[in-house]
Amino acid sequence: MKKIINTPYAPAPIGPYNQAVLSNGTLYISGQIPMDPTTGELIKGDIKMEAQQCMKNLKAILAEAGMTFENVVKTSIFLSDMHQFAAVNEVYASFFNAETAPARETVEVANLPKFVNVEISMIAVK
Repeated sequence: MKKIINTPYAPAPIGPYNQAVLSNGTLYISGQIPMDPTTGELIKGDIKMEAQQCMKNLKAILAEAGMTFENVVKTSIFLSDMHQFAAVNEVYASFFNAETAPARETVEVANLPKFVNVEISMIAVK
């Protein structure tokens, strides 16, 4: 059985999907881009600010499901430019305890939705 998770504190989906799906104690969070959920505006220009907004959106979805970053077991980071890895990694690291950080991959892609520079998705377990 699956439960759909949506919150107004993260951007509304821009396609036929939901912010997250909870199934058998596992939360699958759709990729979050640096969009401010209150204004619908994209955060662009400074990659650290963009990554920060992605993480805020993910935090809101985790909270809606009754979880925190401590529940995250897997993260995927998609970058438009791998040269921005260090800056994004610095922001990302501020949300996790290094000893209990989740598994992760970071990949460079040709384009992302709305041509943003970063998108982050997560899997969390209760």
